[in-house]
Amino acid sequence: MTKILRMSQVYAPTLKEDPADAEIASHRLLLRAGMIRKTASGVYTFLPLGQKVLAKVESIVREEMDATGAQEMLMPALQPGELWHESGRWNDYGPELMRFRDRHDHEFCLGPTHEELITALVRNELRSYKELPLSLYQIQTKFRDEIRPRFGLLRGREFIMKDAYSFHANQESLQQTYDDMSAAYGRICERLGLDYRPVQADSGQIGGSVTCEFMALAEAGEAELVHCTCGYAANTEAGSCLARPTEYDVPDMQKVATPGVHTIDELAEFLDIPASSTVKALAGKNGKGDLVVLFLPGDHELNEIKADRAADGFTLLTDAEMEAYGLPKGSMGPVGLPKEAHVIAARSLQAVQKWVVGANEDGYHYVGARLGRDFEVDEWADLCIVQPGDSCPECGLPLEGARGIEVSQVFQLGDKYSRAMGATFADEDGAEVPFLMGCYGVGITRSLAAIVEQHNDEHGIAWPFSVAPAHVCVIPLTVGDDVVQPAAEKLAADIASLGLEVAIDDRGERAGVKFADADLIGWPLQIVVGKRGLAEGKVEAKLRRTGEKKDVALAAITELMAYGKRSGRITTSGAGYFDGLFDR
Repeated sequence: MTKILRMSQVYAPTLKEDPADAEIASHRLLLRAGMIRKTASGVYTFLPLGQKVLAKVESIVREEMDATGAQEMLMPALQPGELWHESGRWNDYGPELMRFRDRHDHEFCLGPTHEELITALVRNELRSYKELPLSLYQIQTKFRDEIRPRFGLLRGREFIMKDAYSFHANQESLQQTYDDMSAAYGRICERLGLDYRPVQADSGQIGGSVTCEFMALAEAGEAELVHCTCGYAANTEAGSCLARPTEYDVPDMQKVATPGVHTIDELAEFLDIPASSTVKALAGKNGKGDLVVLFLPGDHELNEIKADRAADGFTLLTDAEMEAYGLPKGSMGPVGLPKEAHVIAARSLQAVQKWVVGANEDGYHYVGARLGRDFEVDEWADLCIVQPGDSCPECGLPLEGARGIEVSQVFQLGDKYSRAMGATFADEDGAEVPFLMGCYGVGITRSLAAIVEQHNDEHGIAWPFSVAPAHVCVIPLTVGDDVVQPAAEKLAADIASLGLEVAIDDRGERAGVKFADADLIGWPLQIVVGKRGLAEGKVEAKLRRTGEKKDVALAAITELMAYGKRSGRITTSGAGYFDGLFDR
């Protein structure tokens, strides 16, 4: 028999007021609903109701991973530093890697991810192409020493993540698993009730050349993204930028005195033209130490990752270096640059014949500087951070902007780790070659927070059916009498017999307190049992996600729920289970 959750026995200390340090909805509501408590900066304890939700998120992830053929395992959080030295990431990862030495003076770290550990494991075990492909995953606590932990579970120092790793003999096999994992990640988002977008992304510290992030749309999200009605979506730092610069058309190049003008905004205001009609210049050095000058539309910002790729390493010049090259800060342009300068311009400027640019003289700018006559560009590249209003690279329509929470990401690592760490297998010809690898991560605790960000209102959380701590909460208005409580107990047991998870608020609290807590905690369905309703043979049913209320015959409750279950309209919000209560 299904156990009924009794609120009189559950440790769920709810709060009436918003915690002072809670900045976003998920942080505020998870604390108020008695689901988490702060232990230290960026470190949280999950209380019983929060743990129930967390377990359901993990269960969905496990089911989808198992369906791909991946096998669950568990690796230690404590990792030997020597493995990170092998991969080259001990210093490259940055201060977020929590490093320390044990009593024997050996280097260790707390794992933010496990590429090194899994690679070291399989290099001693997998020896032949006949054993490939192989996919392994774990659900485990990770650690990243964030400089500024914030937003509750969205940016913590300790968090739970599902990380999977796959090993392959060839690119075709890697691509197949990458596609399978991507499809599984989409299903995970759907089952969690998330409004999401798969977006183009940068691989960051993980590495690899192919990656995709799954973003839950939310105003609280730290990531900025663009998307289009055609289905294209990208992180603004990774998406292809097709800016829409506007040309300031003048008959010929003119040198204009612009005293005190050093920024794009000042220049646009001085000339009374839009910033999109100006061209921004940035000077730096490439990886070899050669002078490189970048040009991009004035209304866009430089994407440092793209610039680094385009210039084979790019570092901005210091003020002293600018002066040594004779380049005036705020007045640089392509006309009259030093001969050794390598000029790289954003592709979006290629169709703009006349540029508004600095004159390489403090206090002066050129308008109408003609491409191909007054100056030349050595190389065209994608240099900018994409922004709303830019053209979609798939269909050409203007892109829309949004904010998102990165809940998961898939990577094709290639042989980045296997080659560095000597992880090889014998191919069909008997030659030793490095594995091709994939990496696939789901933020478990982050996904939980993202769900709350999308499913809440002024009263509290409105959990999707799939992850709610219980599906139905029966609320007897009086406790300890011989009418209401027995009826509520029997109703809770009858609903539980249908296979639904049921809570009963059997606390000796006022009705208003119970109603407020029920909305705050976010049970998908609330059923209120009171003397007046029972006298008429009725109870009140309330659907949390819509607030819809309806008086329903007590004797028909389980029959109508069974009808809803048979209706075939069950969704992640749980509406299908309760259709029988609300559609008649």
